[in-house]
Amino acid sequence: MKTLTLLRHAKSGWDDPVERDFDRPLNAKGERAAQLIGRHLRSLGLEFDHIIASPAARVGDTIDQLGAGYGRAFVPEWDRRLYLASPVTLLDVIHGLPAEAERVLLIGHNPGLEELVLLLVPDDASDVLRQEAAAKYPTATVAEIRFADDWPSVGAATGTLTRFIRPRDLDPALGPDQA
Repeated sequence: MKTLTLLRHAKSGWDDPVERDFDRPLNAKGERAAQLIGRHLRSLGLEFDHIIASPAARVGDTIDQLGAGYGRAFVPEWDRRLYLASPVTLLDVIHGLPAEAERVLLIGHNPGLEELVLLLVPDDASDVLRQEAAAKYPTATVAEIRFADDWPSVGAATGTLTRFIRPRDLDPALGPDQA
């Protein structure tokens, strides 16, 4: 059984005067949310044997804050293909994951991550987690998908969504329109 955990980067600072979208850092709310998610992942006992991430500044900042909350540094493999990637590109990355990797953490951007979840998980009206992911995939949200086969076999409707964790589920102050 392979487990893919998708993490959307935390909330970034649109007010920051950077010239390129790629260079936008997290804002204070994003830092708090990433730390909270890190603490929560640790409390669930989740560990990862392979981490792959977009090299965008806000993803790097998310990883730093996630590690601060988790209590250890995360050292990802940086992959430029993940920056604002489509679900097709993300699927190519998944197909190329090391065969020995059992629990992978992939950190990137929307809309690609949300669209990937909707591609990989069968559309079942009774699947509450999938319906939540379809409604909105907020920043710093985690989606965990399990697969019965190896990475090259991952495709449309082959996964089971086992977790969908939003920062606001853990702390309502991190929900929409909250400072």
